[in-house]
Amino acid sequence: MENKVNPFESFIATMERAANIMGLPEQSYVRLKTCERELTVSIPVVMDDGSLRVFQGYRVQHCTERGPGKGGIRFHQDSDIDEVRALAAWMTFKCAVAGIPYGGAKGGVKVDPSELSKAELARLTRRYTAAIYPIIGPEKDIPAPDVNTNPEIMAWIMDTYSMLTGYVVNGVVTGKPIEIGGSLGRFEATGMGVMFITNEILKKKNRDIAGTRIAIQGFGNVGRNAALLLYQRGARVIAVSDVNGGLYCDTGLDIPAIAAYLAENKGKMLEDYIADGVKHITNEELLGIETDVLIPAALENQITEQNAGNVKASIIVEAANGPLTPDADRILEERGVTIVPDILANAGGVIVSYFEWVQNIQNLMWDREEIYKMLEKLIIKAFYDVWEETEANHTTLRMGAYILALRKITSASKLRGVFP
Repeated sequence: MENKVNPFESFIATMERAANIMGLPEQSYVRLKTCERELTVSIPVVMDDGSLRVFQGYRVQHCTERGPGKGGIRFHQDSDIDEVRALAAWMTFKCAVAGIPYGGAKGGVKVDPSELSKAELARLTRRYTAAIYPIIGPEKDIPAPDVNTNPEIMAWIMDTYSMLTGYVVNGVVTGKPIEIGGSLGRFEATGMGVMFITNEILKKKNRDIAGTRIAIQGFGNVGRNAALLLYQRGARVIAVSDVNGGLYCDTGLDIPAIAAYLAENKGKMLEDYIADGVKHITNEELLGIETDVLIPAALENQITEQNAGNVKASIIVEAANGPLTPDADRILEERGVTIVPDILANAGGVIVSYFEWVQNIQNLMWDREEIYKMLEKLIIKAFYDVWEETEANHTTLRMGAYILALRKITSASKLRGVFP
């Protein structure tokens, strides 16, 4: 990877800063500095040409003091154990901030899925599921989609787990297709949560979302849905990007037209989109664009000590997990940039995943409007809970979120005690 910052060490450093503000003794949170369970697996896959390749996969459960593990599975060529540890830890804190009864977990497979055929991808997914089968389940650890995984891959995981168990287990994963127990509203949930949080932070700044200039790095599920929803609210989305580059228009991009173009032209990227007044830019240029709000919605460690000085936005809403390194966070904090942390900003996905799990357990189906209403209620409550902690401790929103999460997690740990 280009950036060598260890994300799990970054998590620990941030957590310790919050603990120091609280005056929390290390004994209260020492267990959170390591993961409860880590499984590394080898995944042999017969390729279409008959050759055999072995991929490496991971499933990490960081802390289950507050409930079963919850966290996505990503397929990415740069995935490693430190990344998965950090993602699992962030999930622990995200679930606590959101007020849902889960602990944190995460999975990853070191693979570039674009190099695999659909049949190879299915075999990889099913063998990975069999390998992590002993430690996942509706009462243990519930995976979900993440980078380069989707509802179809969740369907393969659910089917494989059900075949190994001997009966259908819908609740083993969330983010499934609707036809096999998925929840309405899950696809757009993370992007919708980002929109709600962006709206709330703008209110706190006495600004209206209508007309606000917004730049979004990442145009996958989260970035695209956030862009569409913000556009519908009247925001001026002036820049978006994907892995190959981005688009810029100072008067505002036609986000529905861009989304429709990509949907109708499978395999095309933003670099292929042409329209009057639209300029092609790099990802690095997007991060330094003159905008009111910057929403990093790609991978971790995108804004670093090297490029933090180029950021011109006064508000950053972290739609991705860990998009800022600790050094970048410090630089931007000193400049007075308001940063809404990932464990609050992108919690919409896990909130609706929780709704899906509850529906599966009870064999219910809630309608879309009910899902949206409950999501808005929970994520806005989380925002104001974090805001109160921030104000009470005279600190940043990131520290406010970590303080809130630490209080909930350490309280659960104290009540449960240490076995035996």
